[in-house]
Amino acid sequence: MLINCVAYQDGKKLRDISIEEISDYVVKPDCFVWVALQDASSAELIQMQEEFGLHPLAVEDAQHGHQRPKIDEFGDSVFAVMQLIEQQGEELNVGEVDVFVGANYILSVRNRSQKNFLGVRDRCEHEPHLLKQGSGFVFYALMDAVVDRYFPVVDGLETELEKVEEKIFTKGSARSNIERLYLLKNKVMVVKHAVAPLLEAVGKLTSGRVPGVCANSREYFRDVYDHLNRINASIDTIRDTIGTAIQVNLSMVTIEESEVNKRLAAWAGIFAVATAFAGIWGMNFKVMPELQWDYGYPFALVVITVVCGVLYSRFKKAGWL
Repeated sequence: MLINCVAYQDGKKLRDISIEEISDYVVKPDCFVWVALQDASSAELIQMQEEFGLHPLAVEDAQHGHQRPKIDEFGDSVFAVMQLIEQQGEELNVGEVDVFVGANYILSVRNRSQKNFLGVRDRCEHEPHLLKQGSGFVFYALMDAVVDRYFPVVDGLETELEKVEEKIFTKGSARSNIERLYLLKNKVMVVKHAVAPLLEAVGKLTSGRVPGVCANSREYFRDVYDHLNRINASIDTIRDTIGTAIQVNLSMVTIEESEVNKRLAAWAGIFAVATAFAGIWGMNFKVMPELQWDYGYPFALVVITVVCGVLYSRFKKAGWL
């Protein structure tokens, strides 16, 4: 679906144009065309390929979707894949934006995402002195918008982790904590898979040989690289903390099981003594003095009770009961 198709010249918007007019504007000096598509069909991508002369391998990747974040260079053009991560209730929705960048055009294709980039277009149009740099600056603006959307997601993960940490030492909550931590770990890995490859790719736009369409915006891509570095460091910290929290919870499970085992062992010891006395006095020997004693039965009960009471007191003092 076509969102918009606009021609710009010398940093200023000329007008909205139709797809058929694209070829007429891309040949004009100091002019570039910015097209935005959402959930584009194969037919639409093929039409854009004909209008802009897109590389077939890049178009093929955009058609298949679900690509790893990357930035590929095809001659004088650049093809970038970035993942869009959105919090939807308790789950993370992973979308994708494919960006084709040439000297006189930029095409963005957004898939599986409800958040648009209209704010990016407004920002660029309000900065004509920067938009004058051409499609390279628009590419930066789109990438910056994608990366900025990672920050609230990471903040949400940190908040969720803090809530779990508050319940780590709550008795009986170890199992539910571990389940929540593993779910949180899966979310962290989703963000990690979006950030880490993009960080590596953007690094190629900040130093060394930079693609021609991005050369004038190198310092802006360096800013994006710094943001990605911060996010990546935060993700690593969260992941390490989750690993520590899981180990603590497993230790708490072991401690709780040990407490139960000590209680069982203490009660087993108490009843073992009572059973021993009962077994001795319950033996069917003919000569047993206590059997002929009038106070033998009460005496046996008193002895068993006293001994069990002493054992109970000792186990209680030792913290086993």
